[in-house]
Amino acid sequence: MKNYIKDQIKKSYETKQVIYKNEDLLNKIEEVAQKCVALYRGDKKTILAGNGGSAADAQHIAAELVGRYGFDRPSIPSLALTTDTSNLTAIGNDYGYDQVFSRQLEGMGQEGDIFIGISTSGNSINILKAFESAKKKGIFTVALTGRDGGEMAKLADIALIVPSDSTPRIQESHILIGHIICDIIEKEIFADGVSVV
Repeated sequence: MKNYIKDQIKKSYETKQVIYKNEDLLNKIEEVAQKCVALYRGDKKTILAGNGGSAADAQHIAAELVGRYGFDRPSIPSLALTTDTSNLTAIGNDYGYDQVFSRQLEGMGQEGDIFIGISTSGNSINILKAFESAKKKGIFTVALTGRDGGEMAKLADIALIVPSDSTPRIQESHILIGHIICDIIEKEIFADGVSVV
């Protein structure tokens, strides 16, 4: 059993090593972080969505920004579309599950915001429809995905594709990437807990 545990840790480590050496992906992570910094300075917000474990990741990343990541500072506006059960069930019931995120984006998204769609396969229909709604509203889109990027990678302004076919390894890497983006945003916008906006 211990060898199995060590093997799982090794696989996670190896996936992160591939990311570590992927200059194109590293540049894109930096680009997303800097885009978020620019939009926050323009009084905009990030909006995130995903299904299952990716829903939890969307909520996790939003919470790091609204609450705090590394130090105390003013709240940063971020919204996960996965948290309002009344919205999710009403939209799912009246319009279908495919529309649960796109419908919310229509109502709450503003031109200049960033939408981060999270899906390990890159093919979640409700995330794809959210990208379509975002484009109509002039919202910048980021795909946080894996495998070959799926259809999301074709629709997004920037696709952050974890180079793995394993759902657990992709999810572990998604939260690492999310943490890095949160850290950069916090440090760029605030210095020693004091806003420099």
